[in-house]
Amino acid sequence: MSLSAAELEAWLAEHQAPAYRRRQIWTWLARGVTDFAAMKDLPKALREALAAEFRATSLRSIAVSEADNGLTTKTLFELDGGHSVEAVVMRYTDRSTLCISSQAGCPIGCPFCATGKFPFGRNLKAHEIVEQALDAERVLVAEGRRLSHVVFMGMGEPMANYIAVVESVRRLADPDLLGISPRRIVVSTSGLIPRIVQLGEEGIPVTLAISLHAARDELRDVLVPINRKYPVRELVEAAQAYGERTGRRVSYEWVMLGDVNDSERDAKELGVLLKGKLAHVNLIPFNPVEDTPYRAPVRASIRAFKDMVAAQGLNVTVRDTRGREADAACGQLHERVMRSRQPVEV
Repeated sequence: MSLSAAELEAWLAEHQAPAYRRRQIWTWLARGVTDFAAMKDLPKALREALAAEFRATSLRSIAVSEADNGLTTKTLFELDGGHSVEAVVMRYTDRSTLCISSQAGCPIGCPFCATGKFPFGRNLKAHEIVEQALDAERVLVAEGRRLSHVVFMGMGEPMANYIAVVESVRRLADPDLLGISPRRIVVSTSGLIPRIVQLGEEGIPVTLAISLHAARDELRDVLVPINRKYPVRELVEAAQAYGERTGRRVSYEWVMLGDVNDSERDAKELGVLLKGKLAHVNLIPFNPVEDTPYRAPVRASIRAFKDMVAAQGLNVTVRDTRGREADAACGQLHERVMRSRQPVEV
């Protein structure tokens, strides 16, 4: 549903229904129910009024792929208007995580990312973001699991859709809906400094993840073009101010590109940039994307780079790479489906 809690309660009041009905509706949605008629603890007349005016979800699943023996599931959803976005459910022994999209496409234009290869579509509305999580919860509940973590690392630049992303975080955290603690939500950004500052004032202690990928402006200008507006040292300063204000350690994401950003020089520059900071470095082996000049480093190079970064005194891990055979890197399932829809020239 597209309504906020206040808006739904106002609608209920217009229909002579008490405000507590909103909590009942959200509880049903959190269970994955997509038919108002199935919400049996609501009066029949109210169920009929809801069905006449609303949809439980606006998303339509158009493709699903699985990997890792079923532990990773990627779904491509079609939005109202025809654009599509991806969401990826990753199952672990101690948690279930959803990688969520905030935009159809991405305006940042990082050259190694599949999402940026297609024209930018539009911002998602808050309810479209939340509906990805509700769909994941529906799938997981049927397996005896619950959605425990959400990472805004799918399609799009979350900070470029700031209002909807913050509203969706508040809804995800609402105990009447999914009740996911903000401390279990990660919001990633390529570096929109004013929005980082604003996020620190929201009072929602999400973990901030910076898509860093390079520690010097010369290289980051190429890999993350927004760096030309918000240089890397200014970005780290803003990120650390966020960390200090919220008490949350900042995560710095580093997609490893063979012979591009995996040298000893890169490790030392990263060490200088983050020395003494409340920070964690997350190394991400590149998932190959067609029609790009980039490749993944070999395993030995990944281990060597990790050791060099650790030698700089930084906390560093290599991300568990999930779903290579499921097109699970950002934008890859979307790219494959869109390519299949393009007309063939004869």
